[in-house]
Amino acid sequence: MREIEAVSVGERSGLRYARIVPEWATELEALELASHPTADPHDLYDADAFGQLARDFSEGCFAGFNGDELVAMGVGIRCSFDLANPIHTIADIVPDDHSGSGHVPEGRWYYGTSIATRLEYRRRGIGAELYELRKRVCVDLGLAGIVAGGVIPGYAEHKVTMTADEYIAEVRAGRLYDRTLSFQIENGFEAVCGLPNYITDPATESWAALIVWHNPDSRGDAT
Repeated sequence: MREIEAVSVGERSGLRYARIVPEWATELEALELASHPTADPHDLYDADAFGQLARDFSEGCFAGFNGDELVAMGVGIRCSFDLANPIHTIADIVPDDHSGSGHVPEGRWYYGTSIATRLEYRRRGIGAELYELRKRVCVDLGLAGIVAGGVIPGYAEHKVTMTADEYIAEVRAGRLYDRTLSFQIENGFEAVCGLPNYITDPATESWAALIVWHNPDSRGDAT
């Protein structure tokens, strides 16, 4: 039985959440690959990068455990981000040569780089619990909020008939449902715009949605 120093227990899921440590890097890599099967693995963290992330910003990265089993994670970094110029790719945030985590210690934003849950544990409130942990990090550190490039799995069914920005607008208005983006909106995020070539994923023509959550306790410059 491994030692897990839990920082939170999920009210709905019952999972124990702990800050990640380098020793879990291989398991975290496997979980991310399994959760994003159509994405190019080169655009995801590998074990070495997870190890570096744990050393750089463990206070902002969480793993969820059912007993001794790692079944979920929500990780991210601090970064500088200009909302007036939002178009970017994941390689602009995290080095695509896996030479580092991308963490900027003085960054005013929390950038959510990955959320993953084992398939059999989905629909248990884990995503919402991970978002609450991230929001708590922003409050504790006085960060401006959370930004991320969110996957839009539902776009695969509409990419022939509408642009990604049109699809995001339809989801934002509630006329279409996307299992990821709609959930993020329900959890207080704004769906701002489409991000072209964000992460290599043929299922969605490599599009993602920029999502933003503003920390209501934050004041001042937010770049």
